[in-house]
Amino acid sequence: MTGMKGPGIFLAQFMGDQAPFDTLENMAEWAAGLGYVGVQIPCDPRLIDLKTASESKDYCDDLRGKLAEHGIEPTELSTHLQGQLVAVHPAYDTLFDGFAPPEVHGKPAERQVWAVEQVKMAAKASANLGLKAHATFSGALAWPYVYPWPQRPAGLVEEAFAELARRWTPILDVFEENGVHCAFEVHAGEDLHDGATWERFLEAVKGHNAARLLFDPSHYVLQQLDYLDFIDRYHDRISCFHVKDAEYNPTGRSGVYGGYQDWVDRPGRFRSLGDGQVDFSGVFSRMAQYGYDGWAVLEWECALKNSADGASEGAPFIEAHMIKLTDHAFDDFAKSGVDRAAIRKLMGLSAE
Repeated sequence: MTGMKGPGIFLAQFMGDQAPFDTLENMAEWAAGLGYVGVQIPCDPRLIDLKTASESKDYCDDLRGKLAEHGIEPTELSTHLQGQLVAVHPAYDTLFDGFAPPEVHGKPAERQVWAVEQVKMAAKASANLGLKAHATFSGALAWPYVYPWPQRPAGLVEEAFAELARRWTPILDVFEENGVHCAFEVHAGEDLHDGATWERFLEAVKGHNAARLLFDPSHYVLQQLDYLDFIDRYHDRISCFHVKDAEYNPTGRSGVYGGYQDWVDRPGRFRSLGDGQVDFSGVFSRMAQYGYDGWAVLEWECALKNSADGASEGAPFIEAHMIKLTDHAFDDFAKSGVDRAAIRKLMGLSAE
């Protein structure tokens, strides 16, 4: 039986200008040294030439080969930053310009065209790399109106999701054509931030087969959402898995919204694996129960612990929680091997 793969590590939070964080090969060697067998690669030009990867199977085979020299596989590509730019509310235009190249700064329409093309190229690159899923964000048009005060005008949310669907459906079509799942990370700041919004989006894209989920329980802790029930409800659409911890400790002073405080002072904050409140035994059990066969990938973000310790502790933590699926029932030793006639006799029924 196939099962979950891992441990993997998302490279976005570790990239830098100094070795070993300056190139993909160096980061692969670093990750392998910590016990990881896969890397989730952000579509950053420092790590991958996305245009070439979308056009050249040879380039992708070479990239895979260089990773394999260190015992590493690519788990997925990520366009979190580019996906965010597919849909941006004007309130965030200036802040999100930093996610795009300088030539489209201050030009929201051109920036969106650039972002859409980037995500489409990522779909093709993923196929050339032999990957089955891709990690991204949905972007957001309705997020400034997440709290209904003042009252939202009737139809605002519906139009926001209709527009989101208009922008994403052609992108999803490219993923479908390339046999790759487009997995949206359900995340605060995105229009897809919980199960209800995911359902709205899935309905708006008419149940598009390529539309999938990246499951990350940390974001549900911060929203006080039942992440185990989320798996029960949406497991058939989960194609990516970020293993990330968080905690929520409300007081009479501050709760879910955080009081505009820095991360270290918020009641809800991200933590390194094992330092937070996520029931990972429950999470991994649910994922195994429903046959998740994708990658378990560490995403490190912590308000307290340094990244080096978080990365080094992550691989053994994930490995300890991964469940190798059984190929037989635990009580097979007690099989009686009786036939149908014997079964009917046990129930006091006559043989036919």
